[in-house]
Amino acid sequence: MRSVYLCGFMGCGKSHIGRRVSKKLGMPFVDLDAYITEKEKRSIPEIFRQSGEPYFRKLEAECLKELSDGYVVATGGGTLLNEDTAKYANAHGITVFLDAIFPVCYGRIKNDANRPLVVNNTREQLEEIFKKRRSVYMAHSSVVVKSAGTGSEITENVIKKIKNLERNVNVNI
Repeated sequence: MRSVYLCGFMGCGKSHIGRRVSKKLGMPFVDLDAYITEKEKRSIPEIFRQSGEPYFRKLEAECLKELSDGYVVATGGGTLLNEDTAKYANAHGITVFLDAIFPVCYGRIKNDANRPLVVNNTREQLEEIFKKRRSVYMAHSSVVVKSAGTGSEITENVIKKIKNLERNVNVNI
């Protein structure tokens, strides 16, 4: 199976659901942010502070390409904002947008000092970023899954939509 790239706003459940999907599908799971920090030997805030966001986004795109052969990948909240990265993900895998509501996401991220956008923005500013990014996630995703309900329900919905998409692709070839 092609890689599955989970996208969505910070706190939507990409890592949690990604681990569950990977177990169910028997595919290795990778959290892209953790992969980057391991590779760089520094935290995301350190990368932003020392090298800047453009460097981080370039690194993020390169690392995503390294994970294009049979992985379940929890992307960072900004990974698919880059048009070229989104095109690559769609050409080499299935992108799944976990569509959560802002209050849920905010409740999960509001005290997370490891997220530069959270540290540097107010709740209102984060909600504006959320609104802008949502349309980008919608445009860049193969499938959309409401990130509401239990982890099991969301996981089953993701798998169902992936399998339906795979089945339709194979039928149309």
